[in-house]
Amino acid sequence: MNLIEIERFAQVKGLSVVGCGDFTHPLWIREIKKILEPVGDSGLYKISSHEPRVAFMISGEVCTIFESMGKIKKIHHVILSPSIEAAEQISDRLVKFGDLTVDGRPILKMTAAELVEEVLETSTENMVFPAHAWTPWFSIFGANSGFDSVEECYGDKADKIPAIETGLSSDPKMNWRVSKLDRYTLVSNSDSHSAWPWRIGREANVFDLQRLNYREIVDAIRSRDSRRFKFTIETDPAYGKYHWTGHRECGISMPPNQAILHNNICPKCKRPLTKGVEQRVEELADRPPDYRPAGVPGYVYLLPLSEIIASVIGVDQPSNPKVWNIYNELVSRFGDEYTILIDVSKEALIEVAGHEISDAILAVRGNRVRVIPGYDGLYGRIEFQTQTDRKNLDKGASEKKIGLDQFI
Repeated sequence: MNLIEIERFAQVKGLSVVGCGDFTHPLWIREIKKILEPVGDSGLYKISSHEPRVAFMISGEVCTIFESMGKIKKIHHVILSPSIEAAEQISDRLVKFGDLTVDGRPILKMTAAELVEEVLETSTENMVFPAHAWTPWFSIFGANSGFDSVEECYGDKADKIPAIETGLSSDPKMNWRVSKLDRYTLVSNSDSHSAWPWRIGREANVFDLQRLNYREIVDAIRSRDSRRFKFTIETDPAYGKYHWTGHRECGISMPPNQAILHNNICPKCKRPLTKGVEQRVEELADRPPDYRPAGVPGYVYLLPLSEIIASVIGVDQPSNPKVWNIYNELVSRFGDEYTILIDVSKEALIEVAGHEISDAILAVRGNRVRVIPGYDGLYGRIEFQTQTDRKNLDKGASEKKIGLDQFI
C-alpha cells in the first residue's frame, strides 16, 4: 500500500488518525517526506494538496534482539514521533544497531532499555511502548522469548514506558487480571503490516479531545485519562491468531486447562504446542477473570465488516469480490465501516444488504457472536446463530447501540 491508499482505507473504516507506517525504512521515509505535509503545528500530517480527511501520525515498529538471563529475547516496540524531522533523527541513531534497509520493521541488536534511551534522547515527545504484548513470539510477555514484567524487559527505563499494546489475541479484561500492569495504559492498534488494506482499523483507540493533535493524544495516553481516552475498539480476542494453545500442522487447539493436562505437548505428533495468549495470561494473572480497575478506559467488541460479510455468504477469504460488492454498497450508502457497525438501524441495513447480513452486523453489535479461537498463527473463525435462533432473539437486544456513553 502507498500513503494515498492508506488514507482512502482509513477514511472508509472511519478513522480520524492513522499511523504512517514504518518510518525507519529509508525508502518509506522518503515517500513520507514526498507525500505528506504538516497539519499546522499539530504534530500530525496530511496528504499534500488534499483536504485533511485523515491525519497521519508518524509511527513505526522495530524489533530489538538481545540476551537477558541467559536467553535470547526478541521484542517488538511501537515508536510514535511528533515530526518527520524527529523520526529521521531516531533513524540516524538506530542505524548503528542494525540494517534499516532490510525490512520495514528492522531487527536491532540492542536492549529494550537502549532503544528507549536512544529514542527519548532525540526528543522527549517521542513515545515507545511494547507492541502486541502477549503473542508467543516477538513480544514483551511472549511465551517463547518474552519476560514476566515490564521492569525485566526495559530495566531502568521501565518508568519511561506509558502504555502496552494488547494485540489481537488479548483484550483489556485479560490484561486487568495482572496487577503489575495497572500503571500502564492499554492501547489497541490494528498492527496492519499486511498488504490487505481492510485490516487497517481492526482495533483502534477512541479519544474525546479538545483539539486533535499529537500532543493531546500522547498526553491522554500517558496520563491514563479516561475522560479523554474513552475506550478501545477490540476484536474478540478469540479472533486473534494466537489466542488458544495449539499446533497448526496437526489441527490441534485447546484452552489453558487442557493444554496443561497435556503438558503442552501435541497429542498427535508429540511435539511442543505453541502456547496461546490465554494460557500465558493465566500464568501471570493474580486476579479473577471479572476484575476491573477503577477509572480505566472501557472497550467494545467489533469484528471487521469484510469478515462478517465473508462469513455470512460462505466464502473463505474477505478478499473475494462478492464480499467487496456488498461492502462497497454499504459504505457508499452510510459513509464508513464504524458507522455501519455501530450506528445504522436494522431497517436501513436490510434495505442495502438484506436480512442475513443485517442480522450478523447486529449480532456483532450486541456481542452475540461465537468465535472459534485462533491458534498457532491461524485466525479465529466467526460463527453466527442460525436463522431459527435469530427469530427467537429479543427484538430490543437486536437493536443495541454503542456510543461514547455506553460501552463495557
